[in-house]
Parts: sequence; C-alpha cells; structure tokens
Amino acid sequence: MSTAVAEAVSVVLLLGVLAFAVVRPRRLPEAVAAVPAAALVVGLGAVSPAEAWRQTHSLLPVVGFLAAVLVLAQLCDEDGLFTAAGDLVARACGGRPRRLLGGVFAVAAVITAVLSLDATVVLLTPVVFATAARVGARPRPHVYATTHLANSASLLLPVSNLTNLLAFTASGLSFTRFAALMALPWVAAIAVEYAVFRRWFAADLAAGAHVPGTDERRPMPVFTVVVLGLTLAGFVVTSFAGVEPLWAALGGAAVLAVRALFRRRTTVGGLVRAASPLFCLFVLALGVVVKAVVDNGLGAGIGSLLPDGSSLPALLAVAVVAAVLANLINNLPAILALLPVVAPAGPGPVLAALIGVNLGPNLTYVGSLATLLWRRILHEHDTEPGLGHFTRLGLLTVPATLVASTVALWGTLRLIGG
Repeated sequence: MSTAVAEAVSVVLLLGVLAFAVVRPRRLPEAVAAVPAAALVVGLGAVSPAEAWRQTHSLLPVVGFLAAVLVLAQLCDEDGLFTAAGDLVARACGGRPRRLLGGVFAVAAVITAVLSLDATVVLLTPVVFATAARVGARPRPHVYATTHLANSASLLLPVSNLTNLLAFTASGLSFTRFAALMALPWVAAIAVEYAVFRRWFAADLAAGAHVPGTDERRPMPVFTVVVLGLTLAGFVVTSFAGVEPLWAALGGAAVLAVRALFRRRTTVGGLVRAASPLFCLFVLALGVVVKAVVDNGLGAGIGSLLPDGSSLPALLAVAVVAAVLANLINNLPAILALLPVVAPAGPGPVLAALIGVNLGPNLTYVGSLATLLWRRILHEHDTEPGLGHFTRLGLLTVPATLVASTVALWGTLRLIGG
C-alpha cells in the first residue's frame, strides 16, 4: 500500500471512529468501532504490528492510571464528597448567585485538577444542578462552568486529564516540575474564564436566589478527603522516586475500595464498571489508528506548520495549531498526533500543545469527549445547551485563555526554566 493510500485509509478510519464516539448508536461503547479500525490499519499495512505494539505498550501505564483515577472518583462520589462540596458551596454563597458561581469555579477547578475532568463533568454537574435548585438560582451559568472548567482547569497536574498524562510521559518532567510549570497557566485560564462568565451570564446572575435551609446539611466525608490528600501526596513521592504515579492512584483507590466492599456499599462488579475497561480499550485502539495517521503524513504536515524553539511566538503557534486540531479531530487524537512532532523540541512546546488541546475544546462540542458527556447530562436534566450560545461563549473564552495561558507558560519557562 502506498503512503498516500495508507494515509487516506487511516484518516477515514479515524474520522469514522470519532463519529461513532460522538453519536454512540444504541449507546454502544466506543471500542466497538475503535478496535476493528485498529485491526484494519494493521492488517492493511498502514502501521506495522511491531509499531502498533510499541504504541500500545507506551500507552498501557497511562490507561492503567486513567482506570485507577476513574475508580477513585467514583468511590469519592459514593462516599458523598461531591454532594458535601455542593452543600458547602450552597451555604457559603448566602443566596447570592455571583458567590455561587465563584464557589462552583473553585470546587470544579480543584476536582478537575485532582480527580480529572471526567469527575467534574460526570459527577459534579448533577450536583451543581441540585445545588442551584436548592438555592433557587438559575442553573445555566453554573452548569456551563462545569464543562468549561473541566477543560480549562485540567492544565495543572498530570492526573487532571488523559491528554496531560500523555504529555507528561513525553515531556520527561517530574510530577512536581510539571505542576510548577503549569500552575500560572492554570490560574490564568481560570481567571479569564471567570471574568468572561461574570459578564456573559450577568442577567442570570442578577436574578437572585435564597439562603438554603440548615436541616439538610451533608457532612464532609473526612476519611475520603484524607485518603484523597494522601493519594495526591503519593503522586509527588512517586515522581521523586522515579516510580509510575499509577501505583499511588492504585493505592488510594484500593483503600477506598476495600472500605466500600467491607461496608457493602459497592461490589467487585461495580468497581470493574467504574474503571471503564471498554473505554480504556478504546483509548488503546485509538492510539494505534492515530499512529497510522501520523506516520503516513500528518506528522510531517504538522511539523511543517510549527516553528522551532520556545520563543513566545513559537509557543503561541503550537497552542493555536493544537487548539484547531482538537476541534477538528478531538483533543485525544490531536495530542497523540502532536507529541511525536513537538517532544524533540523540549518541554516548552509539549506544554504549549497541551494548553491548545485542553483549552481549544471549549469552542465546539466535538473538541473533547468530556464536553460530549456534559451535553448528555444536560439532556438528562431536560436542558438543551444551545449550539449558538455555546459557540459564542467559546469564541470569547478560547482565544483569550489560549493567549493568557501561553504567555504565562512562556514567562514561567523564562523564570524557572524547563
């Protein structure tokens, strides 16, 4: 098979897999399309079996970590952590929607950073709906904040997003170094989002609310919070020890899982479902398909677009190309395609690409799977997120957050180095 034909076939298969993941006919898992597509690119010679295995092998620790964090997030939810956080925000807002928005921003930013964007979208969004109803506030600003913060607030830690885990592996940085370099871009993105939200949703925030009653207070699950804090500390320790952070995540999940099993709050089957094995299989298969696309032409095309070095214009160019690519083919394939091109240039371009693929999806529904999940949750609450409204808000936030976070990254690189 010629390179041109291999590239065409690989692109068609990639777009088919992504379309299937967006539509999910009959709610079939994404792996139903991704696994046969991966087998086809190998069988047709678009990627060799050896290259396919190397790609899969390199993704296994990342996917294992993802499964552990998904279990950890589910167990935290079952222990009432998200409900207690929503109750705390409801009481702290004092019947003021603007303060409620600030509280939702703070909780969503922390949950996204520590437990990943999927926890914010899938577990926090329903809590935000309930919290807004409890105080009589209009829900739209607050539930829109969960999807925007799921993307924008996922810049901070390697554990915050699957794209981060991939970039973290390629960057060669330690856990703490990654966090130090991304702290200022993370703050910049959240600050810009908050400023835009205050103005864009001014009418909703001015509608008023009331102070919640004190008879339904949800206690904070102290044991769960302590385990979560120790797990986060474990990420730092394993980073210094040169050990995969997977083991810290497994440790935290194991402690909560044993406790939940002992109390009969969950089952072994429930834990397996929480790990989303079919979604993990989808990620592995998608990596093989993207490998075929990159090796047969996309990698060279991206390389011709991107400048060399870590100057501010170069970092901005990488971030913009990454954001555009994320909105064209979804952010997970985008980072898989970008990393082989930008990784040789050092951690600066890798992190700039990460900024692009994490912030860019706030522009369209298809930019990230998390946004698609958020849309489904809104439908379950009989709320229709208007496409025009979502896009116009994205046009205000995405360019501004891209520039602010990339400038912050450039400044941090100059200050403390890569």
